[in-house]
Amino acid sequence: MNIKPAYILASTAEAIVLQANSTRVHSSQAHLHPRLASVVLRHLRSEHHAPIAAHNLQAYALLRDRLRAGARPLVLDSFCGTGHSTRALAARHPDHLVVGIDQSAHRLGKHPCDPGDDYLLLRAQCEAIWTLLARDGLLTDFHYLLYPNPWPKPGHLGRRVHGHPGFAQLLRLGGRLELRSNWQIYVEEFGTAMHLVGQRGVVSRLRVQGEGLSLFERKYRDSGHALWRYTAPAVTGSGE
Repeated sequence: MNIKPAYILASTAEAIVLQANSTRVHSSQAHLHPRLASVVLRHLRSEHHAPIAAHNLQAYALLRDRLRAGARPLVLDSFCGTGHSTRALAARHPDHLVVGIDQSAHRLGKHPCDPGDDYLLLRAQCEAIWTLLARDGLLTDFHYLLYPNPWPKPGHLGRRVHGHPGFAQLLRLGGRLELRSNWQIYVEEFGTAMHLVGQRGVVSRLRVQGEGLSLFERKYRDSGHALWRYTAPAVTGSGE
């Protein structure tokens, strides 16, 4: 079954081409994955009960402590890498608790920590933190997913955010959502998955000015990649 993209595509200017060394995403998948709809809807109709590892529970305990101490609305920076984007988002949302999540201790270890920084970096799996937040009925004001691993092989659909069982938990967190990628198909799939569960958003070309939100974003832009984003002004309900 061929799925037509179900999102609003906004017109944008041409990408800025600069010299850098990042390779474009290569995939034998040239269109939306033919099993996208069936995979997304199957996950939405079933409960996902994967065990949550101890380090994820410990990271979540830190997050809950910060939420209780400050009583501020939450911004998530999922797949934050080194935390560069988390710092930028904290400046953008000074009245929120901004939390960056990444499973790589190596990437997070590159972040130059400043005792005065008013944000939180967690070494954890994003899907586990989403699950725990949703379990406790905690919502996000903003949720950013900046350049997650695209998993470009067709057989890797289940590892993409919208093809993973954790997608259902992401929806339960609500808020204003933005996903960015340098692979157009990934963003189109995500937009279509959101449409399938009743969420309305926009897919558009992204023109990055200045440093960009993340180090990956800057590198992709400087390598001449076209950058894409999906934005939803308010994710509501569970999508069921």
